[in-house]
Amino acid sequence: MKGICNFLRSVAVINLCYSGIIIHGEASAEEDAAIALPVHAIQRGAPDSPTGGYAPGNVGCPSNRPVIRAASILSASETAWLSLRRNKTIAPMTSFLNRANISGFDASEYISRIANNPTALPNIGIAISGGGYRAMLNGAGFIAAADSRTENSTNTGGIGGLLQSATYLSGLSGGAWLVGSLYANNFSIVTTLRDGSPGSSVWEFGNSILKGPKSSGLSIANIADYYDILEADVDSKTNAGYETTITDYWGRALSFQLVNASHGGPAYSFSSIALDESFVSGETPFPVLVADARAPGTTVISLNSTVYEFNPFELGSWDPTTYGFAPLRYIGSNFSRGVIPLDAPCVRGFDQVGFVMGTSSSLFNQFLLQINSMTIPNKLNDTLTSILERIGSNENDVASFKPNPFFGYNNNTNENAQSTQLTLVDGGEDGQNIPLSPLIQPFRAVDVIFAVDSSADTAFYWPSGTSLVATYRRSLNMTLENGTAFPAIPDQNTFINLGLNNRPSFFGCDAGNLTGEAPLLVYVPNAPYVIQSNFSTFKPDYNNTERNLMIQNGYDVATMGNGTVDREWLTCVGCAVLSRSFTNTGTEVPAACIACFDRYCWNGTVNSTLPISYEPASMLEISAANGGDFINRGFMMVVLVVSFFVLIIL
Repeated sequence: MKGICNFLRSVAVINLCYSGIIIHGEASAEEDAAIALPVHAIQRGAPDSPTGGYAPGNVGCPSNRPVIRAASILSASETAWLSLRRNKTIAPMTSFLNRANISGFDASEYISRIANNPTALPNIGIAISGGGYRAMLNGAGFIAAADSRTENSTNTGGIGGLLQSATYLSGLSGGAWLVGSLYANNFSIVTTLRDGSPGSSVWEFGNSILKGPKSSGLSIANIADYYDILEADVDSKTNAGYETTITDYWGRALSFQLVNASHGGPAYSFSSIALDESFVSGETPFPVLVADARAPGTTVISLNSTVYEFNPFELGSWDPTTYGFAPLRYIGSNFSRGVIPLDAPCVRGFDQVGFVMGTSSSLFNQFLLQINSMTIPNKLNDTLTSILERIGSNENDVASFKPNPFFGYNNNTNENAQSTQLTLVDGGEDGQNIPLSPLIQPFRAVDVIFAVDSSADTAFYWPSGTSLVATYRRSLNMTLENGTAFPAIPDQNTFINLGLNNRPSFFGCDAGNLTGEAPLLVYVPNAPYVIQSNFSTFKPDYNNTERNLMIQNGYDVATMGNGTVDREWLTCVGCAVLSRSFTNTGTEVPAACIACFDRYCWNGTVNSTLPISYEPASMLEISAANGGDFINRGFMMVVLVVSFFVLIIL
């Protein structure tokens, strides 16, 4: 009873404290209009698979035949795209920083003065952690808050425009579902995807992925039809001569929930994002998904494992092991020593968008391993059992990339160079559950990273900085760091004891104290605002009320309750964006920013004593209890009256 009271009090407080994004459970169309206009989710352009389905297919090679390139520089495609994107960030960044209202600082004049200097213009990255649907929905709330297209996101306390100012957006596992789904649907607004469209099952999580969508618009009469479709799609890839694993089924199942197309768009590829006009013109950030490599003959993923990234142009790794990139559109081709033999065809369609999202989240294959407890077609059950017997029960989390694009490439360092199969797994299995690796590469020169962490580090599924600790430790490994630098990070006990895991914290504030050109890290951990948002990573379904409250909670985490917890938060976000630019240009840091850094920067204090069980209360309740200066007497009377009636009802 006490938990219900607390929850309702939080809801009452948040709805009265500010005029911001409001996401209701099972709300009417009129109520939903409080957050966004009723726009339907946008479908992608034409599918890119030459077979028109899930199976890859042979095509003629372009005159400039695909090759593997060394990871010694950005690709020519990314470099050309960056010239467009960086220019497109100038106007929204100026608007965002003006709204940040940094006292004594003229944002328009400053950005105008440095706009043509890439080393001075802030270069922003956003990273969305893994953690199943919990991470996807919490991350969705952050993206909704940062997106100026979300209604009310640019009102008082809102951080709308941060997304439009960002250059890179990375995702891993559950975060990869979010990032992949955004781009698979033409970079639709979060609230548009949440509200769906007639006949679509996109972002409908009320039915477990094991049961399939309930939308009649997909012509799926029952669970048997759903599994028949999954089986037929994966069989088509097998019959075309390609290795398949449970990740193929997992990726296809994910697509029904995440891609707004018939049967989840089996012919949609991740590389086709590069063909979308909004991406081609630099209107959207650069999406990157992360996976880990499993060395041949091993089952353990360590912090030393090679980290791979998928972006619209390439699949590859910056690590000094593989140290190469393959053109993503052609990764099903038979590369050997970095080239496709002249007598061999090129292959397209291997990078099916669901398969790529499934690869980054292959740990969740165990969802599909629960099928023995369900009534499903015997043939599919037999097929999955056969796959497990073939690859072994210890390898049920793998995605098979065969032929291996990096076969015979960098033989001296690439542990997969002599394997015909590249085996990739969930990007968080090495402990780096926030996809920071792509964003700390020196060639990308990212100045500030907003790291949204929905990890389940504690006994009750809250984050404790574990992922940051892992990335920091890896950055100290001289054989792997490859020129990357990362701010110093305290231990997990310190995160909890100092409260660094229940509110935003900045790391690497003093650029002069760093051993390399590391970005400023803005750590944004999952914390309770309007719901106890610590659902299990493997919770298989979310009804619409849970889904909407989780997105709302993520929005509040991003905005600190639209400034309710800290009315200067927007200013501090603006200061974080500008921090490295101030250093690079020798600009005096405004007093308002100094105050922000004093408030949010980790100052090196450590408290490694074993903390008591971490069970946080609502951040809004804590703020109210501390007499936050946003509360005036009239407001307090309203809250007291509402709370009184809540208690009477219960």
